[in-house]
Amino acid sequence: MRSSRTRSPRARAGLAWAATLPLVAGALALGAPAAGAAGHDGGRHALLGTKPLWATRQADQGATAASAAVTARVYLAGRDAKGLAERARAVSDPHSAAYGKYLSPAQVRAHYGATQGQIAKVTDWLKTSGLTVTGTTNRYLTVRGDAAAAERAFAVDLHNYRKGGHTYHAPSATASAPASLADAVLTVTGLDNAPRMARHHSSELPPPEGVFRNSGPFSSYYGSRTDKKLPSAYGSKAPYAIKGYTGRQLRAAYGAKKWTGKNVTVAITDAYASPTIAKDADTYAARNGDPRYRRGQLSQVLPEDYTHIKDCGAAGWYGEETLDVEAVHAVAPDSDIVYVGGASCMDDDLLDSLGKIVDGHLADIVSNSWGDIEANETPDVAAAYDQIFQQGAVQGIGFYFSSGDNGDEVANTGTKQVDTPANSAWATAVGGTSLAVGKHDAYQWETGWGTRKAALSQDGHDWTGFPGTFNGGAGGGTSKTVAQPFYQRGVVPDGLAKANGGGAMRTVPDIAAVADPNTGFLVGQTQTLPDGSLGYDEYRIGGTSLAAPVIAGIQALAQQARHGVALGFANPGIYQRYGTAAYHDVTDHPLGAGRDLAVVRVDYVNGTDASKGTTTSLRSLGQDSSLRAVVGYDDVTGVGTPGVGYVSSYRP
Repeated sequence: MRSSRTRSPRARAGLAWAATLPLVAGALALGAPAAGAAGHDGGRHALLGTKPLWATRQADQGATAASAAVTARVYLAGRDAKGLAERARAVSDPHSAAYGKYLSPAQVRAHYGATQGQIAKVTDWLKTSGLTVTGTTNRYLTVRGDAAAAERAFAVDLHNYRKGGHTYHAPSATASAPASLADAVLTVTGLDNAPRMARHHSSELPPPEGVFRNSGPFSSYYGSRTDKKLPSAYGSKAPYAIKGYTGRQLRAAYGAKKWTGKNVTVAITDAYASPTIAKDADTYAARNGDPRYRRGQLSQVLPEDYTHIKDCGAAGWYGEETLDVEAVHAVAPDSDIVYVGGASCMDDDLLDSLGKIVDGHLADIVSNSWGDIEANETPDVAAAYDQIFQQGAVQGIGFYFSSGDNGDEVANTGTKQVDTPANSAWATAVGGTSLAVGKHDAYQWETGWGTRKAALSQDGHDWTGFPGTFNGGAGGGTSKTVAQPFYQRGVVPDGLAKANGGGAMRTVPDIAAVADPNTGFLVGQTQTLPDGSLGYDEYRIGGTSLAAPVIAGIQALAQQARHGVALGFANPGIYQRYGTAAYHDVTDHPLGAGRDLAVVRVDYVNGTDASKGTTTSLRSLGQDSSLRAVVGYDDVTGVGTPGVGYVSSYRP
């Protein structure tokens, strides 16, 4: 798992991108003055979260050299941070008189952006401390200098700490800003350099990763093909996994009807950019029954250069972008799609991508399939994300984040926790399901996505260790850092909201869609073939990286049904519809108590062809670690998945 400053796409595992998701906690609060941190103005204000958890006394290697290089970002609070949060809630709440009364980017800057006076005061403080301001935006200032200057500016000592076999510098206590700047400085990032590699890579991106293929046999729709020679499971013969659902099947399952997303724009953020995305997306549409792209329908906003290419595994992000683009187009074929690529998978670069969308209002709906675990989240970075989410909400922009692919994260990290930024009170967390679409594209059922894997025995007579070990599932659970938002009150059971003890906390997810790679989506991408050449190929994929763009596409349909009026931050409206025909109420036993479900999957050993043989396994559905999909709200699927009445429920 990467640090909280680095975001990862789904790593390929079997037939899916096995995810590790994003970040975000609640908004940063300026706390009590740091001990011994008095400035000439008589006080300091702590910038919470600036001392990382790994900077412990046991790992301390002593003071950082005064001449050591430091690069940081000082994020600006703007002129009315409290007012911004209040307005974001008001315009998003259907019960508010201000509901839907959005502002333009210019109005947001005028009402809530940093003033020239604030920028000037912050700049003067940093320069007086000996730091060099290398860049200024309406959101932050970038600075560089030596450790001695950083220590003067932020009234903190920098020490060297051992972490993961390496040594990094970090504050030995909470950093602070002068009390006179308490209303101007939101936070600072970069005082620790663990995730921030010093070197700058070439802008030339690597070629695509090696080809990945699914082995058959397949079902063309759920349950269409079964091998009666294989052993039974749960009292019957399990069908083969599908080859991969297409747009036609997903649109039918989630009630798209006549809606196509016309006149709605969906933005997608990931790191880097697939060099073949336009050709791949058009080829996929032609091969799988989706409308061809109009001229200009798919566009990209890319940075001038890319960094941390090796550290972030740049080529691994190509498939993420491809999945997101093709899934949105499959569900909402007339919507415009703008891909906004990050210069790297680091927080600062992903924040820049989100900031471009907000500052230019490039879209009303933003799909994000990246993240991290909550334990890696810190209030400083969370504050920077939440500020962007709130500015977006005020403009009518909604952000959708995958909830994660490791269930409760215990198997992955040893600790039960949620993923981020899906845990943000200002983001829509998208959970995952296993989806059965039957003959004639008929919706049959869904379970919560949670898979157990048992291999076929050598003699072929049984499933070894049935039902097998946990193999992945939708992220969810209760945040340890973010308080329960108003829209979850009265819907999320106390047993979940207070699962950590104490008061009610943010529970994830909010809504869900298909994610299980065993009932996943067919995607087409240029990959590196075994002979080293490049070629287009198709494979089945899953993860909540699929669920997020599917929900984004459905939201585009809903916005069209609403006569083009932006949905904005969608959570209050999502919870307002709880318990109605707008949703499929997903449970792990849709056919009745005690009736478990499974599919059979055959995989190439080498992930490419049969030269090394194949393996056959049983994949049990609806078994997501300690999380359970039950009647009503649950921490696997939230309020449920869009039903036949969901899109039309937004009609005026």
